[in-house]
Amino acid sequence: MTSTLEDSEPEPVLQEDRLNYPPAAGSVTLARRRASRLIVEWGHPELAWATGLVVSELGTNALLHGCLRDRLFQVAVVLRSSVFRIEVSDPRGERLPALRTAGESECFGRGLPLVVQVTDRWGTEPRTVGKTVYAEIDLKPTRADATPRW
Repeated sequence: MTSTLEDSEPEPVLQEDRLNYPPAAGSVTLARRRASRLIVEWGHPELAWATGLVVSELGTNALLHGCLRDRLFQVAVVLRSSVFRIEVSDPRGERLPALRTAGESECFGRGLPLVVQVTDRWGTEPRTVGKTVYAEIDLKPTRADATPRW
């Protein structure tokens, strides 16, 4: 029996952090700072800015469109050897994000396009209650890990 990519196990998790936050504007700031600090501590300072941006945008979307009174939202960051994943989960599974182009005079609608620009992929996953919106950044191999192209 041959193994396909779908049959293979995912890469092991090297580092992971999950924390629930109350649905308040200050929570996004706390989540952004925590995630940016963690990715630096985990050895990828070059991703701190993008991590902060993604957590801020996805967290703000969760607050504006996915949170309910007295229901927490969760921010998770997961580091594997080839990918860094940021997840924001909220209780409103019926309200899925949609990529759109904001009009010149609109105040909203620019966050998700920014996430698309600084990550390699994004998407949503259903939960028993709510949804998870995720964004992933592919990690470049270090010089020691790189194989010659000749």
